[in-house]
Amino acid sequence: MLTERISEALREATVALGAGSARFRLDRPRDTSHGDLATNVAMALAGRLGRPPREIAGDLKARLTGIEGVERIEIAGPGFLNFFLEAGAVGGTVQAILGRGVRYGRNEDGGGQRVMVEFVSANPTGPLHLGHGRQAALGDAIASLLEWSGWTVHREFYFNDAGGQIRRLSVSVRARYLQLLGHDVAVPEDGYQGEYVSEIAAALIEKDGRRYEDDDGDIALEAMRRYAVALLRSEQERDLAAFNVRFDEYYPETRLYSEGLVSSTISKLRETGLTYREDGALWLRTSAFGDQKDRVMVKSDGSPTYFLPDVAYHMTKWERGFHDVINVQGSDHHSTVDRVRAGLQALDRPSGYPEYVLHQMVTVEHGGEEVRFSKRAGSYTTLADLVAEVGADVARYFFLMRRPEAHLTFDLDLALDQSDRNPVYKVQYAHARLCRLFKLADERGWVADHDTLMNADTSLLTDPSEREVVKQLAEFPALLRRAAAGRAPHLVCDYLEKTAGMVNSWYQTSHPTRNPELSTLVEDPGLRAARLGLAGAARIVLDNGLTVLGLAAPERMVRDD
Repeated sequence: MLTERISEALREATVALGAGSARFRLDRPRDTSHGDLATNVAMALAGRLGRPPREIAGDLKARLTGIEGVERIEIAGPGFLNFFLEAGAVGGTVQAILGRGVRYGRNEDGGGQRVMVEFVSANPTGPLHLGHGRQAALGDAIASLLEWSGWTVHREFYFNDAGGQIRRLSVSVRARYLQLLGHDVAVPEDGYQGEYVSEIAAALIEKDGRRYEDDDGDIALEAMRRYAVALLRSEQERDLAAFNVRFDEYYPETRLYSEGLVSSTISKLRETGLTYREDGALWLRTSAFGDQKDRVMVKSDGSPTYFLPDVAYHMTKWERGFHDVINVQGSDHHSTVDRVRAGLQALDRPSGYPEYVLHQMVTVEHGGEEVRFSKRAGSYTTLADLVAEVGADVARYFFLMRRPEAHLTFDLDLALDQSDRNPVYKVQYAHARLCRLFKLADERGWVADHDTLMNADTSLLTDPSEREVVKQLAEFPALLRRAAAGRAPHLVCDYLEKTAGMVNSWYQTSHPTRNPELSTLVEDPGLRAARLGLAGAARIVLDNGLTVLGLAAPERMVRDD
């Protein structure tokens, strides 16, 4: 692509000036009179070279001659380099996109290396809530971005099916079970109060009848634990599948104990000389690795803290060959980051392992007021509730369109709006409208197959609006690179909305009334083929961008005219 050729020429020129490699931006200027692309590289090098930026810009310009597709380079302002592209070079982008098709935007930066993305990892103690939904959308989109950048991605879901929370779930199910059989038994105050617990108990009665009515022992409680966990896990998987999210592996905490991984981790940590006993508990000197204080590994009663199985679990990731791991978790896990990394450093793992992407929570607003519309969960809105209300595509996009560290207010009114005001529909309508152009061309007997578009003379795309659309499409590969490197799917949302707006503007310019002959489909076969080529390229970019985010790219919508 032309942008990449210019970037490479700039990198070579900075090295030739003795500045080494430099970070710079190559963007489209807001004012088209400033060229098609502009860079601040001269200002970025001024401090390093100890020279005025405009002087550096002059030296760079002299070294940037002969870039194919660049008509001229101008120096502007304090030292910007503005690139003006040849019309044919701009149009050539269309053929490059058409030629790559569904692979346009992909790169091989990852070189096939393995990376694990762990996300959602909800305890099987209740239905998935909106925080899990945001995490599901983020984790899946980050995994997708990495796949588009040449990584071999493993999606993993870790769930705690042991410990205090699971025991409280089991006790809550037992109480509801006995209540349904006519006994006057209360659910413990720290138990789970949602209606879903009664549903589990009712299903257990349907399966096993009164088998556990007079049995208050651990064996009966364990049977209830297994049944409740299996039922809730199945529901979570079903809700995630409806949300278009699937995993390569579900890893249970009980496996860490059944395979002796927790006990072996204790032994390995003791061998480091970094453990000590105090008040009957076994501690690890995590403060030696930057943690705020030392952490208890094993309590005085012999039971492990949550910290220990977390370290054991991440050791399994490393030992399974995942030396690049990204954990997508809620901001409430912030305090666990340093302690887990410290435990792993004690076992000679790298200081930044694993990488964390922490996201803020979600609230839903309707008419400016916060709303909760779940009866089953009792105290929170479930992911399934939201998807049933607005659809999976809308929910996923809204979860993704803000940077993870920003609190997300989910505007239910906007999510239910089926006009271009809704950013999801804005992008999908743009794709559908482009598909409609090809349908109309086919109805009129005009050939618009792949070969025809690939051979079109795109130098005919001289209208300023067409050039701007082409340049926007050309930025897609670099945009995906930035989004993957920054673990930032919201950048893709921003790009798609901007692209859809430009495509819609171009479409509406050539389609001013509701049912005319589209001026895009002119009688001149050369210009018509060039414009259909542009429409085809834009359709590919919108389709690929929606695919990266896990969303549908519909060919027809109610308002695709």
